[in-house]
Amino acid sequence: MPAENPQRTTRKPRILVSPMDWGLGHATRCIPLIHELQAHECDVWLASEGATKRLLAEEFPKLTVLDIQGYGIRYSKSSTGLFFRMLGQIPKMLDVISYENHWLKTKNPVYEFDAIISDNRFGFRNKKIYSVFVTHQLAIKSGVSGVISNILRSLNYGYINKFNACWVADTPGNDNLAGELSHPDRMPKTGVSYIGHLSRFKPFANSEIKNHLLVALSGPEPQRTILEKKILKDIISYDGTATVVRGLPTEVKYIPSTDKISFYNHLNAEDLNREMAKAEYVISRSGYSSLMDIARMQKKSILIPTPGQTEQQYLAKITGAKKYALCLKQDEFSLPAAISKAQSFSYEPFPQYDDSFLKKTVKEFVKHLEAKINLSVYTEFLG
Repeated sequence: MPAENPQRTTRKPRILVSPMDWGLGHATRCIPLIHELQAHECDVWLASEGATKRLLAEEFPKLTVLDIQGYGIRYSKSSTGLFFRMLGQIPKMLDVISYENHWLKTKNPVYEFDAIISDNRFGFRNKKIYSVFVTHQLAIKSGVSGVISNILRSLNYGYINKFNACWVADTPGNDNLAGELSHPDRMPKTGVSYIGHLSRFKPFANSEIKNHLLVALSGPEPQRTILEKKILKDIISYDGTATVVRGLPTEVKYIPSTDKISFYNHLNAEDLNREMAKAEYVISRSGYSSLMDIARMQKKSILIPTPGQTEQQYLAKITGAKKYALCLKQDEFSLPAAISKAQSFSYEPFPQYDDSFLKKTVKEFVKHLEAKINLSVYTEFLG
């Protein structure tokens, strides 16, 4: 990783991107966004910690990744206890939001960022810097009642409205993946742009292998481990071949592979792309970033929402209703039964991938920043 050097060598827009550390999905969906910024020759910097930082550093070895504290959210072992577990972590989340504000106040005088892109980090903004909030979740499904959901949406909008812009990782119209989450009946006051489905993957022709599985584990603990144990118990007797990616970039211990089953703690985007291309079926959580990758690859999938995670449960519900994927509950999951159901399931193709939304939004964003920079340079010239 290059040494931190705050001195400008260019007047191209210097942009700081930071994803939330709630699983790896926020970081992975930022990868195509970062590539698009680089295509416009922006001076991109990153901020993260832990597994998210390692993933970003691996994908972008030439970019500087600044250290910033994460939210450190943990789930409960039971779905019924998740609501109270999350409720108990609200003070910690508020502390991190305050910390994010302070972090930027201290860093910006040193690095002079022209813009900030925050993927679901509510406090990652600054009044003096053009700040963009990236999300797919404008509305929030509480799983408790419509009243609670409306209160959560109002709180969500309270933070989003403090940003200069909101980019929604979905498409406008009916060919969307997030349903009411990204298309609520009431929008925030901050201007919203739909930037399409964000996937770092590209399809490979004629690469699929019959009876080959890709098991892509992810998400906060302890639920990641609970699902892993369920799958490992069954996969050792699976008749076909499989690749298991554990979603643990910082883990040093490995599960030994066999001639039929390969285990990895983590794979970079290129290798994971190839593994997904090979798979006849993909088994993963119904997290939105995973869903966007599967849709990009047009893969048959078996999705298992995290128990108590109302967003994933909603995504599984609407995805299953459209027959884009087979969605199963974790507590009832067994690999042999899941494969049998998938083989008789009438899968429908996902909407075709369209990156024109992202390209248009980033082009306008960079043009706006360059105009501000040119005005600043001209003002300095005039004295």
